[in-house]
Amino acid sequence: MSDSLIAVTGATGHLGGLVIERLLESRPAASLVAAVRDRKKAERLAAKGVQVRVARYQDRAGLESALTGVGTLLLVSGSEVGQRVPQHVNVIDAARTVGVGRVVYTSAPKATTSELVVAAEHKATEEYLTASGLDYTILRNGWYTENYLPQFATARQTGTIIAAVGDGRVASASRTDYADAAAAVLTGEGHSRTVYELSGDHAWDYNELAATIGQIIDRPVRYQRVDGPTLVTILTSAGMPEEVAQSIAALDANIADGLLAGTTGELSTILGRPTTTLKDGLLASLT
Repeated sequence: MSDSLIAVTGATGHLGGLVIERLLESRPAASLVAAVRDRKKAERLAAKGVQVRVARYQDRAGLESALTGVGTLLLVSGSEVGQRVPQHVNVIDAARTVGVGRVVYTSAPKATTSELVVAAEHKATEEYLTASGLDYTILRNGWYTENYLPQFATARQTGTIIAAVGDGRVASASRTDYADAAAAVLTGEGHSRTVYELSGDHAWDYNELAATIGQIIDRPVRYQRVDGPTLVTILTSAGMPEEVAQSIAALDANIADGLLAGTTGELSTILGRPTTTLKDGLLASLT
């Protein structure tokens, strides 16, 4: 299995691209398959010798062609909310048809039991994958530090971070941390039929987030607490669609309930190092 092809879906995206870069440090480029929607966007990977194959999640025949000969597949969850389950099912069915040995799937924290607003599609995918007969590893990635980059614009303009999270905490890690863990699981032994709860080592609150952003931009920043309806009003008044504003408020409620605060230590164990701090993760993503 160690000499077989490793494929990564979404290989030109933020996470998939980082995973490919990490795999290139230890494996021949020709042993890697970048499964992408747009071949043109993968020209840089092709120039390095990576096999680029077009694999759109909705194209079952194309997926089967792209996954032929693959031993291990990283299925990076799709970005189209509401379409993820049929798309993921297509990938899993194609992988089973062509004889992929193991599927590694990027999921969400406690996906099968959590009330987290993004969990339902991951729950359905996990259940389908584990019932498929394929070998699998599930990476329940926690929150990405990079999700907070949009807060910088508001902080610079107003000196505030507005949220409806109460005293909730977030155990975020950097995208690089999650990519490094995925690469380790793709190439390492002992991960068969395992579910990992991955998160940062430290769960920070929004006062810490505000202070950290303030240090980076060199001005005082404070956390302004509001309730959910007030947050929706603020966001829609600024031009955000109602549906998006409601989703953000729902996520803030999840954070207030502690659904992103878990610090399992499993991510740092896989990495063999501490996870990236909030400040270092934000700084790295700004450069």
